[in-house]
Amino acid sequence: MARATLTISSKNYSSWSLRGWLLCRMAGLDFEEKLVEIDDDQRQELLLLSPSVLVPRLTNGDVTVWDTLAIAEYLNETFPKAGLLPKDKAARSHCRAISGEMHSGFHNLRSALPMNLKARHERFKIFSGARPDVERIRAIWAECLETYGGPYLFGSKLTLADAMYAPVCTRFRTYAVDLDPSLVAYCERIFEWPLMLEWTEGAVAEPDEIVELEVEF
Repeated sequence: MARATLTISSKNYSSWSLRGWLLCRMAGLDFEEKLVEIDDDQRQELLLLSPSVLVPRLTNGDVTVWDTLAIAEYLNETFPKAGLLPKDKAARSHCRAISGEMHSGFHNLRSALPMNLKARHERFKIFSGARPDVERIRAIWAECLETYGGPYLFGSKLTLADAMYAPVCTRFRTYAVDLDPSLVAYCERIFEWPLMLEWTEGAVAEPDEIVELEVEF
């Protein structure tokens, strides 16, 4: 079988590309990265959600899947021993629920605090519309860490949920979002995750002339 391909966009700005990449690496899939160069025309297509620039997009044999949660479910079915979802039924349902919440919600947070791994603000005023999103994420993390005992959201093993919220950790660091010590410690563990270190290295090496989009992609 030909090697799988994961089509991604900017490592510095594309939070969805990061999620898809983390999931593929967590599953143990052998894949090649294919970078979509974002020119002005493609930028407009992204803003219009055109199907011609869907990232991340995984191609593995005769399977092509581009929605991040669909990628996660495909990988979970293909590599069940990777443990992308918790073994316990209740925990598994909880993991799916908060991952779905990240996937479909927090629109104000996405707009107010776009992912930018190269940037770091000592202070940043978050507009009022995004504050409920920040509070909800704080609550999700605190509940998971208390319920499952940490150090990750569903216990001792990294899961789909950690991959889904990893870009949020970077946003909170970039924009100096205030967090309780337990949540700071959680973010630090995510930053120290070897896969995150590898992705961040790639983001830092990315040319500075790549244009930041005003929409999450």
